[in-house]
Amino acid sequence: MNTPVWPLLLGRFEWRDLPFVRAIANPSASELVGAFAGGLVVVGAIVVALLLTRYGKWRYLWTEWLTSLDHKKIGIMYIALAFVMLSRALVEAVLMRGQQAVAINNPGFLTPDHFGELFSTHGSIMIFFMAMPFLTGLINFVMPLQIGARDMAFPWANSVALWLTAGGAALMMASLVVGQFSTGGWTGYPPFTELAFSPDVGPDYWIWAVSLGSIGSTMAGINIACTLYKQRAPGMAFMAMPLFCWTSLCTSILMIFAMPPLTVATALLALDRYLGFHMFTNDLGGNMMNYANLFWLFGHPEVYILILPAFGVYSEVVSTFSTKELYGYTSLVLATMVIAVLSFTVWVHHFFTMGQSANLNAVFGIATMTIGVPTGVKIYDWIWTMFRGEVRFTVPMLYALAFMMTFVLGGFTGILLAMPPLDYLVHNTLFLVAHFHNMLIPGLLYGMLAGYHYWFPKAFGFRLDEKWGRIAFTCWVVGFYLAFMPLYVLGASGMARRTHEIFDPAFRPWLYVAMAGAGVLFCALGSLFVQLVVSIRNRDALRVSAGDPWDGRTLEWSIASPPPEYNFAVVPNVDGRDIFYRRKHAEHQAPPYAEPYAYEDIVMPRNSASGVAIGVFAAVSAFGLIWHMWWLGVAGGVVVIAALVTRSFGRDQHRILLAADVAREDRRWRAALAEARAISRHTEMTTANQGLAER
Repeated sequence: MNTPVWPLLLGRFEWRDLPFVRAIANPSASELVGAFAGGLVVVGAIVVALLLTRYGKWRYLWTEWLTSLDHKKIGIMYIALAFVMLSRALVEAVLMRGQQAVAINNPGFLTPDHFGELFSTHGSIMIFFMAMPFLTGLINFVMPLQIGARDMAFPWANSVALWLTAGGAALMMASLVVGQFSTGGWTGYPPFTELAFSPDVGPDYWIWAVSLGSIGSTMAGINIACTLYKQRAPGMAFMAMPLFCWTSLCTSILMIFAMPPLTVATALLALDRYLGFHMFTNDLGGNMMNYANLFWLFGHPEVYILILPAFGVYSEVVSTFSTKELYGYTSLVLATMVIAVLSFTVWVHHFFTMGQSANLNAVFGIATMTIGVPTGVKIYDWIWTMFRGEVRFTVPMLYALAFMMTFVLGGFTGILLAMPPLDYLVHNTLFLVAHFHNMLIPGLLYGMLAGYHYWFPKAFGFRLDEKWGRIAFTCWVVGFYLAFMPLYVLGASGMARRTHEIFDPAFRPWLYVAMAGAGVLFCALGSLFVQLVVSIRNRDALRVSAGDPWDGRTLEWSIASPPPEYNFAVVPNVDGRDIFYRRKHAEHQAPPYAEPYAYEDIVMPRNSASGVAIGVFAAVSAFGLIWHMWWLGVAGGVVVIAALVTRSFGRDQHRILLAADVAREDRRWRAALAEARAISRHTEMTTANQGLAER
């Protein structure tokens, strides 16, 4: 059992690398939890395959989704991936909170190594495979529609970026079934992740999963930036773009410059582990601080990669549901750009405890405090947008309001942590964990969920169920406060983070509250899935095919829901901000739904399987490298190169949609538009809403 099985073929694989074998040999609670998780992945994959076979949907899935280069479908697939990974990461969070709640002068039900795997996978998934796919998917779906574009600048590269990210996520899931994941945290700090301290496959899973995700995110950033620079509708100046587009642009620039340091760091760590280099080892010239600098050159801009798209969502939501033009547009744009620049000046605050000089700490402490100023500008602008507005408390607006209140509290603790002496005291305690989640959950997750609810009717043609949306919102907010506010108290009392067993009984009540909060958060996730099922079941009553269920302001609301693959029958001309809203409500404006004078043929990209092949076989190659199955690593790499070469020499990669077909589809929507009953803002949450706002 402790000997590799067929080393030439299966590398260093041993039977005990299967969680089911370990559970049979040692049926402890920890091993049974691991076996159950691995079994869930296997059974889930089998059930999905059987359902697709039973209903004959394999061809549909392949032709309509997996090989599609349509930015909208790619965006939806990104978000679906994010929800799958969120489900796993949230279960792991519940397990960690449960372990700490019962492990007071008691070993608990998880071994120390298993607990280390949980906090490593939880952090890695939430950052790289939940947050990044969610925001990238939302940008992919919304941004081209808002600027009047037909697609992203590079549709094929968009597919490759998606499937590289999915390949990294697949490696994360594979670690549940074969082998074990790293115990080195989401940062993967060496020398702990070097061979001398972690000779198992865990750090290799982390290295290759994160590498695939970071390369995919770099490609996505380039694509987003080029689309915003080059694909805007005629007349749309930069200062006429919606705020979500501005935050997308700044996010893409951060992706382009912040993701490569991470890729370099993981590549150098791989050289240490595979070829005996000494970049970050304890001896022979290695220097772990080089890794820390590379990682946090990515890591702190990453915080703003995560938060800026959410800021864009809140800007759209607050303006729409306050029935007012966004207050301080120019200041919001400037604040976004300032945040993007300053995000590269604060990375050293992540190692205030690592021994650099007081002068250096002071510089980065001041920079950390300074970056709070443009964030405060945004909060004030949103408040003034709501002031004397006709505020409608829809689910997206509720998330925006909860964000503003909760994020400000987290911001105060961020200012405290910007002071190096205080940070030195609490850096390795749960106080920092509470602060980090206080910023990212209301900042990123509430923002993504607000965007999910806001644009869902645009994507699928029907609204999400309002009642279950409010139930989920309540659970997220209540669960957040219960789960993380006690951690401030525990951290200030000295409880270290990543603690497997606790020896101070005074921590017990706070840990129980945190465990209850984690349970409520799990109910929040369950409520979202129930909401989706209920909404699909009642989709006819919730249908808003006219396309404008919220009395929207920007171009995406001026077309059908769901949009046609070419987005706009004729690319619109734009002469300012909120052009669609002005045409609906201002005098002396062109009609908001004016039929084009003439239709033209539209050139669209053909589907391509090469993006899927590159992502899948890059993951296969990485899996081979992880397990030292060198033949598999080489074979996967060869297929990736072959797919790239084949695509490069490919011909006939576009197809033409005839003007007559475009006109027929567009007029069909206009006929439905003419039959729809316009509704007031006060009835938009009822079944009377058919997607046509009252003018």
